[in-house]
Amino acid sequence: MTQEKSLSYAECGVDIDAGNAFVGRIKDAVASTMRPEVLAGLGGFGGLFKPDFSGMQEPVLVSSTDGVGTKLLLLQQFNKPEAAGIDVVAMCVNDIAAQAAEPLFFLDYLATGNLDDATMAGVVEGIAEACRICECALIGGETAEMPGMYAPGHYDIGGFAVGVVDRPKIIDGSTIAEGDVLLGLASSGPHSNGYSMVRKLLELGSADLDKDTLSDGTLAKDGVLAPTRLYVPAVKALMRGGVNVHGFSHITGGGMFDNLERILPEGLAAHVDVSSWPIPPVFEYLLGFADVAGPERYRTFNMGIGFVAMLPESEAEKAEALLSECGETVYRIGRIERLDDEPVVLEGLK
Repeated sequence: MTQEKSLSYAECGVDIDAGNAFVGRIKDAVASTMRPEVLAGLGGFGGLFKPDFSGMQEPVLVSSTDGVGTKLLLLQQFNKPEAAGIDVVAMCVNDIAAQAAEPLFFLDYLATGNLDDATMAGVVEGIAEACRICECALIGGETAEMPGMYAPGHYDIGGFAVGVVDRPKIIDGSTIAEGDVLLGLASSGPHSNGYSMVRKLLELGSADLDKDTLSDGTLAKDGVLAPTRLYVPAVKALMRGGVNVHGFSHITGGGMFDNLERILPEGLAAHVDVSSWPIPPVFEYLLGFADVAGPERYRTFNMGIGFVAMLPESEAEKAEALLSECGETVYRIGRIERLDDEPVVLEGLK
């Protein structure tokens, strides 16, 4: 009789002890995001959160889930795990903020072929940093070690956020009216959209992100891989300041065209003057590698505007002041007009 070979889970590529050590390593980062409503720390089977909605007439939960997309390939190549963590939070909470909701808690899903403590901890530290900025608790998550599923050094990440808004205060675009002003909030770069084109452009241009510089002197790597900007503080500032906002739009996949159209009431159009804000150097750099048509640029990339607020012109000056106070760069980029042809018109587009 042939003696059976002894086998451990670690020999199969999954080290449970290393996983437990990883949880211990990230505890401080997670703890730094806690809110009073969180009832249990890291390590439970489920995150416990006891909300206090006593100040609301009709609380409505708002949820969002997203990832980082193929930007992850570049973030892994250039070892920027913290940026990946910030990105995955931003892509979820910015969508929640676009309905005037406050993010309450966040969960992450990390998957890798082999657990690399330093890289995975960097991702979680980025997540925690973004959650602290947004006053959102990192209430739990899952780190899955799956040998054979991912190439060495590769990982994937997904995020899940839950927020709340009082139903009478939901901003869904239904009150957008002719004559409203569009305020554009500057982006930090491509954010986490359009990276299939970004990677192709870099390939066509034989780019060297470690050595190339942008027109403002910034290292190309830092411009191309800058984390997605978090717009939660900006939305909170407008809401706490009592600004009468009619609509918010997070400029993600589909660019200016799709993300403005999706919230416009029937019979109205958004007219955007693309000359009203400067095109950031990172887009000049990327789009210098190939001939990408104007409409394609603004449908693929945010082109420098990551979030848009639509409001009465009488509210614009107050809104601009509040946004500037909380660190936003703001531009008046257009107006709402009656629909004549297309729902989103980019004026000055070549």
